[in-house]
Amino acid sequence: MIIIFVLNVLLAIPIFLIAHQNLIDLNWYFHIDRVFLFLFLIVSIQLILRALRRLTLISIFLYLIVLFVGTVFGGYGFRSVFEDYRYMLYSMSEDPNPQDIIISKLLPFPNKSKVLSAIEYENPKVRNFAIMATTKHFKGIKEYNDYFTIIQCFAVFKEINSRWNYVSDPKGKEYIAKATESLRYLSGDCDDHSILMAACIRSIGGTPRLIHTDGHIYPEILIGSKKDFEAINYLIKKELFVNESKGKVIYYHIDERGQIWLNLDYTAHYPGGPFLRETILGALTIN
Repeated sequence: MIIIFVLNVLLAIPIFLIAHQNLIDLNWYFHIDRVFLFLFLIVSIQLILRALRRLTLISIFLYLIVLFVGTVFGGYGFRSVFEDYRYMLYSMSEDPNPQDIIISKLLPFPNKSKVLSAIEYENPKVRNFAIMATTKHFKGIKEYNDYFTIIQCFAVFKEINSRWNYVSDPKGKEYIAKATESLRYLSGDCDDHSILMAACIRSIGGTPRLIHTDGHIYPEILIGSKKDFEAINYLIKKELFVNESKGKVIYYHIDERGQIWLNLDYTAHYPGGPFLRETILGALTIN
C-alpha cells in the first residue's frame, strides 16, 4: 500500500499541473477548488492502482531492476530518473500547455535508429570537414575562450548553410543519407542536412540535437544558461554574423532543464534564425 501510494503521488502531481492549467479557475478562497481537485486525483488514482495492484507491483519491480542495472553499469539509473522527473515538473509548472511536454516525450522520433547510425561523428571525413570549416571561418576570434567550441560550431554552420543545396527524397520514399554521403555534394533534404550538421558539430565537441516537427526536421545546438545566451547573442550580432543578423531576432528553445538551444536550420542565415516550423513533436539529443 505504501508503494502504491508513493506511485500515486508521483502520478498525481503532473496530472494536477495539466488539469490546473486547462480547467477554469473558480477563484475560490484559498484556492479551495484546486485543493479539491488534487484530492480528487489522489483518490481516483489510488483506487485505480489498487484495482490493478498486481500489475502495478510487477511493473514497478521490473522498472526498479532496469534502474538498478543502469545505475551499476553507468546507464539510465535512479539518479537519471530523479533528475528527469524534477526537470519535467519544473518545465510543466512554467509552461501554459504542460501536456505538450509529456506528449513530446511519448511521441517516437521518426526513423530514430537510422538517424543515429547516419550521424557518423567519429568518421574522419566528417571531422576533417568540420576542422576545415574552423580554419576558414572565425579563426581570428580569440578573446572568447569560454565559448571557443561554440564559435567553432558556428563556423561549421556557416560553411554548411552557405553551400547547402536542397534536394528532395525519391518520390514516395523517406531516404536517410549518412553524413559522409551528404558531405560529398552538400546536398539533400532537411533530415540529411540535420544529420550532417549534428555529425560535424558533435565531431568537434559541440552538443547538437534534432527537432522533429510536422513534416520537418532541423538541428539545434546547446548554448547553456541565460548568461551564456547573452554572451552568444552579443557574439552573433557584433562579431560573427553582423550583416546576417542585423535588426533580426534570435530564436531559441528552452528545454526542461532550463538550457537554451539555438536553431541551425538550413533556412537560417545565422544561428538562431527564424523557425520554419514551430510546434515540437520530438527531440533527439546527440551526446
